[in-house]
Amino acid sequence: MKPLSILSDYISLRYIINWVVPRIVTVIRPFVDNITVFLNLYILMEGRKMKKIYFKNLNEYFEQEITIEGFVDNIRDLQYVQFLVIRDATGKVQITIEKNESNYRLNEIVSNLMVESTVKITGKLLQNEKVKLNGMELIPDDIIVTSRCLEELPLNYKDSKKSALLDTRLNYRFLDLRNEKNLLMFKVQTCLINAMREFVVKNNFIEIHTPKIISTASETGSEVFEVKYFDRKAYLAQSPQFYKQMAMCSGFEKVFEIAPAFRAENSNSYRHTTDFTSFDIEMSYIDSLEELMDFEENLFIAGLSEVKENYGDQIKELFNVEVVIPTKPFPRIKLEELYKELEKEYGFKMNYEDVGDMNAESEKLASKYVMEKYGHEFVFITDFSAKKRAFYHKRENGIPQGADLIWKGCETTTLALREHQYEILCEQAKEKGLSEDVKFYLEFFKYGCPPHGGFALGVDRITMLLLETGSLKETMFIFRGPSRINP
Repeated sequence: MKPLSILSDYISLRYIINWVVPRIVTVIRPFVDNITVFLNLYILMEGRKMKKIYFKNLNEYFEQEITIEGFVDNIRDLQYVQFLVIRDATGKVQITIEKNESNYRLNEIVSNLMVESTVKITGKLLQNEKVKLNGMELIPDDIIVTSRCLEELPLNYKDSKKSALLDTRLNYRFLDLRNEKNLLMFKVQTCLINAMREFVVKNNFIEIHTPKIISTASETGSEVFEVKYFDRKAYLAQSPQFYKQMAMCSGFEKVFEIAPAFRAENSNSYRHTTDFTSFDIEMSYIDSLEELMDFEENLFIAGLSEVKENYGDQIKELFNVEVVIPTKPFPRIKLEELYKELEKEYGFKMNYEDVGDMNAESEKLASKYVMEKYGHEFVFITDFSAKKRAFYHKRENGIPQGADLIWKGCETTTLALREHQYEILCEQAKEKGLSEDVKFYLEFFKYGCPPHGGFALGVDRITMLLLETGSLKETMFIFRGPSRINP
């Protein structure tokens, strides 16, 4: 190649780079920017299309083309028109399809559809006062069957209490839970526990997560499930009691946990289960049982206030229960005084084995007595026998500094101040024959521990009492008991 030619090519290349390219970029940049804006807008609009539309918010979409998804709740296939009712977790909506040539494909889909199938429907949402279901209807352009119900349901979940035995309903719990009362029940439970969680967090509590496989049978040495842990025995924790007290020894001051707990109680009563969710509280630097009771009062008021505000009307409609926000202070009655009042008012005498404690019958009568005398749903029972209380409960003059909170005829919590002095705690453990079993726990208190106390709520039990379902089998998402380990 000749030197002159190389020089010419070099000059031409420099010309293109330095003069032509910048001018081309200047010309096309607005188009590139517009394309970028268009692509971003397209992505945004597609994102909005994919956003789930909940039926409770449908009144925001009148005269718009929308896509909804849900279960087929009902089908009416008439001579000239077809109606579907579709439901999601928040409500129901009517789909209206005229029978004509243009809708032939949609008509065929509906004619071959079974209730409880799931569908995805695109169409225009219209206001229509003639429609009894929320005064609206969706006129579909497209129906996609996302899953088919293949056969008739084994129970009518909409009226399952009348159409099926409880055991049958529990066997098909996944269908039974489709009942609108059950759906509401878990919305209420979510609201209640979330409000209580927010309350404790605002009061500077720290959330902890304690182990559920433990080396020692916790608390009493009984009512625990034994499991094989590699080459040795272990147990399922019946509560986080020892570990939340360990947190007090660690200087956490205020802790809570919402977690599973396990009790090997061979009981088939309405309020017992082997596997439940416990809401545990422990707090330091409290001077009296009164302070602990006051805190629990505030916790219940916070939870029930939120439930009443958000679901009070629905609870009244579906469960026929009025959510009552309790007033402070809750009534307090010493156990011996309660025995006297129950005998005087109702002729009740505590049987010998339960003297110094409460049983199911006395709890029901205690609630009846308190409602008649004070007009209150809650009552604290205090001054139990030391023989009937855990070894770690603090005592004054031999009396455990604790209480049971009774609500609607059932114990909801046992709350107590804890013994935090090492020597006294060792003596009380020895008294119960537990010195060796709780040796690791006693170590916590050798190196200083603040005064503290706490309690635990059974999440499923307080839901049962709030909605008056009558049994944990009705209230728990999946029930576990001595005779039930499925589904």
